[in-house]
Amino acid sequence: VLYIMILNNRIHLHSSSDGGTAMRLGWTKNKNSTTYRAVKTVRVDGKNKTLPIKTFGSDKFICATYNVTDAKAWAKEQVRLMNEAEKADSAKFNIALCAGTDLVMNEQRRFNGGYLFLQDIYYELGLHKICRAISGRHLFEYDLNDILSRLIYTRILYPSSKKSSFEESKRLIEQPSFELHDIYRALSVMAEESDYIQSHLFKNSSAIQKRKTQVIYYDCTNFYFEIDDAEDDKQFGKSKENRPLPIVGMGLFMDMDGIPISFSIYPGNRNEQMTMIPLEEKMLSDFGMSKFIVCTDAGLSSATNRVFNTYDKEDGMRGFITTQPIKTLKAFLQEWCLSDDEWTLDGDNSGKKYKISELDDELDKDKIFYKTRWIKEEGIIHTDKGDKKQVIEQKLIVSYSIKYRNFQRHVRQGQIDRATKMVEAGCTSAGKKKQNDPKRFIKTDHATKEGEVAEISTSYINQSIIEDEEKYDGFYAVCTNLDDSIGTIVKANKRRWEIEECFRIMKTDFQARPVYLNRQDRIMAHFITCFIALIVYRYLERKLDNKYTIDQILPTLREMDFMKYEGKGYQPVYTRTEITDALHEAFGFCTSKQIVPIARMRNICSQTKK
Repeated sequence: VLYIMILNNRIHLHSSSDGGTAMRLGWTKNKNSTTYRAVKTVRVDGKNKTLPIKTFGSDKFICATYNVTDAKAWAKEQVRLMNEAEKADSAKFNIALCAGTDLVMNEQRRFNGGYLFLQDIYYELGLHKICRAISGRHLFEYDLNDILSRLIYTRILYPSSKKSSFEESKRLIEQPSFELHDIYRALSVMAEESDYIQSHLFKNSSAIQKRKTQVIYYDCTNFYFEIDDAEDDKQFGKSKENRPLPIVGMGLFMDMDGIPISFSIYPGNRNEQMTMIPLEEKMLSDFGMSKFIVCTDAGLSSATNRVFNTYDKEDGMRGFITTQPIKTLKAFLQEWCLSDDEWTLDGDNSGKKYKISELDDELDKDKIFYKTRWIKEEGIIHTDKGDKKQVIEQKLIVSYSIKYRNFQRHVRQGQIDRATKMVEAGCTSAGKKKQNDPKRFIKTDHATKEGEVAEISTSYINQSIIEDEEKYDGFYAVCTNLDDSIGTIVKANKRRWEIEECFRIMKTDFQARPVYLNRQDRIMAHFITCFIALIVYRYLERKLDNKYTIDQILPTLREMDFMKYEGKGYQPVYTRTEITDALHEAFGFCTSKQIVPIARMRNICSQTKK
């Protein structure tokens, strides 16, 4: 036995039979406890030195954390496992290949391992426990957890139909335990348990790390179906993509970190403004949320929605922040918003007032100026005794920026140039007054100045429309019932772009539309998988410290393939990059070796499920 004094404590090192190269169990004693660690003796400059490899903790900590009664035996087993792992790392394999030997018919040899990082987050969010609870309430024999997890992994890595997802799931290292018909049966169960899944997923994620729900963001989008007839929730409505096809709508709440909270699906012909309160009420009752500020765009913030979120009592508080189009304000408020004087500079506490007409386009182009006033609005509040009118007071915050003005004019000039080319090409049809349609600038006269019908219609650029739009350039307005500082409110409102990004990821990267399902319950289940996939991906971004974009992360995961050599291991066939190293560092395991032994890969798969 070798005795070494460290920090006036005695560490006992047991000699090994392999010349001192293997790790050994060491411990440090004091009056109250014993601390265990893995140590190794190394040769440095002709002398033996003891190197601590990993500290397991005190005997009390080990027993409490790992639910064991014998801390020393547990630590000794950990050292044995570490030695086995180290031995496996140094193992060498001879792989004999013959140019004249045919491949085995239908033998799969290439597998994807990029899903393991998604699997780690899936289990960390406790989705396997949610599936276990659901399975206990239903009579089915398939593994719901296996089905749901594979639907999420393939939605992120290989987005496609449910049938294709089943085939793509066979590309993963761990093979599916279910058949295609099990997926469709599971979709009905998932739809039935939608509220349970959403509420418990939120609670599980809050247990991992506190969710930032002081301000929550709400927005709506829609998804189209390549069908001709409307039925159930698939109805003809105003498509975000201007497609003349039946659609369903989705309302989504998101927290301040860009992580979804809850969603709902509604008929495509329903007014979006009516979808927010029902989903809020569900969150208030099922999610344990009582204090939050809802931030939306102007299209979703009706007076009724603002009244609902004007609530301040001991058991809860709600507020709102919403964009406010200046064009829709009353005339006297529009005049006040666009008036030249009484502007204050952001960050200037001197009380100095500015005039927009006196600003310098170069010196002041990066500055933002504000003015505020309180206004009143009447909305409807729904009670058990019926609907009643209620007046709410809200702060109107107007900002002006030269840089924003120049940006709007640059965009409009491009649209004017396109409209001019249309006129020169003989376009005689004026377009509807859509926000970004160049045809809105085209005016066509079908009569002469004397009022007679013209033989030839004349089209030209309508300067009055351009002038009317230009007077709003650079201005931006927000309404809120909060009495917080302008900077706090504006900062909160600026994060609305992240919910638009959530929809873009779902539609473009996860290919959530068109929807290739018909039954109402299966359509709901489809969006549940897309919703969970979005949450899993957002946590993956956070694990990587938001350093990489989705266009960098997803291709990397898809390309992390391995060639399997039966009885030996998995050989990586992907390119090791900065992102693969970041993934391994963030998740605590590494596959970027010349070959990963079978046992090691099995341990990695198990590790991602803990």
